Amino acid sequence: MKNNLKKLRNQAGLTQISLQMKTGIEQALLSKFENGERIPPTETLIVLADFYGVSMDYIVGRTDNPEINK
Repeated sequence: MKNNLKKLRNQAGLTQISLQMKTGIEQALLSKFENGERIPPTETLIVLADFYGVSMDYIVGRTDNPEINK
C-alpha cells in the first residue's frame, strides 16, 4: 500500500502538505501511511480513492489496475 500512496501523490505532483490542504488528512498521518507505519482507516481510504479517482483495492495493493471495483 505504501508504494501506491506515494506513487499516486507524486503522479499528481503534490507534496504531503498540499495533499493535506486538499483532503484534510494530516500530513503526519499521510507520511505514516506512505511509509507503512500505519494503515489508513476505511474512511480515509475512501477519501483518498475518491480524490485520486482510483479504487480502494488499488490503494491497498489488491490489484495493479486502479480501475477495478471503482
